[in-house]
Amino acid sequence: MAHDATGKAGPREWAGLVVLTLPVLLIAVDLTVLGFAVPALSEDLAPSSTQLLWLVDIYSFVLAGLLVTMGTVGDRIGRRKLLMAGCAGFGLASALAAYAPSAAALIGARVLLGVAGATLMPSTLSLLRGMFRDERQRLVAVAAWGSAFSAGSALGPVVGGLLLEHFWWGSVFLINLPLVVLALIGLPLLVPETKDPAPGRFDLPSAALTLLTVLPVVYAIKSFAHGDELLSLPFLVAGLAFGAVFVRRQRTLADPLIDITLFRIRRFSAAIVTNVLTVFVMAGSLFFIPQFLQLSEGLSPLRGGLLLLPGAALSVASGFFAAAAARRTGARQLISAGLATAALGFAAMTAVPLGHGVAVVVLAFCLVSLGVGTVMTLTNDMVLSTVPPERAGAASAVSETGIELGGALGVAVLGSVLSSAYRMGLDPVAGVPARALEAARETLGAALATAARLGDGAGRALMTEARDAFADGIRATGLAGALLLAVAAALAWMLLRPRPGQDTGDRDRHGAAGDRDRCGAAGDRGRCEERRGEAGVSPHA
Repeated sequence: MAHDATGKAGPREWAGLVVLTLPVLLIAVDLTVLGFAVPALSEDLAPSSTQLLWLVDIYSFVLAGLLVTMGTVGDRIGRRKLLMAGCAGFGLASALAAYAPSAAALIGARVLLGVAGATLMPSTLSLLRGMFRDERQRLVAVAAWGSAFSAGSALGPVVGGLLLEHFWWGSVFLINLPLVVLALIGLPLLVPETKDPAPGRFDLPSAALTLLTVLPVVYAIKSFAHGDELLSLPFLVAGLAFGAVFVRRQRTLADPLIDITLFRIRRFSAAIVTNVLTVFVMAGSLFFIPQFLQLSEGLSPLRGGLLLLPGAALSVASGFFAAAAARRTGARQLISAGLATAALGFAAMTAVPLGHGVAVVVLAFCLVSLGVGTVMTLTNDMVLSTVPPERAGAASAVSETGIELGGALGVAVLGSVLSSAYRMGLDPVAGVPARALEAARETLGAALATAARLGDGAGRALMTEARDAFADGIRATGLAGALLLAVAAALAWMLLRPRPGQDTGDRDRHGAAGDRDRCGAAGDRGRCEERRGEAGVSPHA
């Protein structure tokens, strides 16, 4: 690597950073582009409401279940090697999704995308850690990394909307292929290989237990949100039981899949919890906002995507602002303010439609994006700064598991809140048969298709009632998101408070040296790492 005598990154590292943002763009584009393709693929593949939710969130479920395992695999075989294999697999799965002949086939292709995608995020973040050793440079690099996610979230709807104006819905998956090709060319040229020099033994049962923990819990929450309490309870109990076995096993292994002692570090734990709650509400908003703009307000996919660009731009800008302001203002204040801003955005959604539904939703999305961009930049850097370098892949995977699990749960839970409120809000309409009304209660898209078949009179009445019911769902979802973010802001303020008698400015300036001296005299490795984590420095600095 081309670090200078001070340990700072050179031109090759910054060029390598650009290459590392390409896999992040892949993930972000794939998460957001499907939202705008939902109306088109719903018409072509006719998925049920349950299949529609699975189409959107099965990708995140698989990611969440495999991220820890893939992060550990990257630590062992080489993070760049795993990243390149994942990019190639992602391209192949994207092609399969583009030409899926049925809803079930598309769900299967999304599963493969999740498997390949699980190799991307922990690899990029841990490679970034090795390339940028200087704290200030690393914070800027993390801001760029996070901004790539925001930019991908913006490009997905716009490029996807443009494609949907002229091509079939499957074309939205093909936009991944150029990014895959560029990443496969640039990675071996600009990004150095890193791995754990002494990884220890890989524990296959632990890898299986991560899946057996995550998937049943997520499925239980989805079932509960749909009102099927009897089905959700056994899955929830099974998932929690497997989770308890997993934690117990990690405590006894010489080479655990997840270093449980990392959660003793308050800043690490706070960053993980904050990420989960933040992405939870953000992913939920990106599920229903495209449907509102297209189906309820009648906008084209391209115009709907363009209306989200201001919010995405604010997310990018706020990330770089947070990176510049963190050392002067403090991460605690900025994170809490960012969460409060996002909460205000969700609270604004409770005003939909009030005659200006589009303006309200766009303004609300801008506030949410402004807050999320600030929060994610600082919490991701917090994760990197509190773990030993040799465990970077596994720790990054823990962080990304929280992010992806939060995204999956956001779509599942908030999407189910929206669907439930929509179904309950759609009252019987004069002239609409009971069977047609039941079909209309599946999704707003199904209601509009049913209204078109009914024709004038009853069809127009059903369309009006369905759109009003969907607005009710958005208001309920906005209130739920605002409350969750308010809780997240309060938790961040409490968990990130400095220790009594410890000045924040002094900690930032002298934390590494001071904690190194104290750790040298300490006998308890876990407490030592916790103190150094609180200072925002690597336990192995």
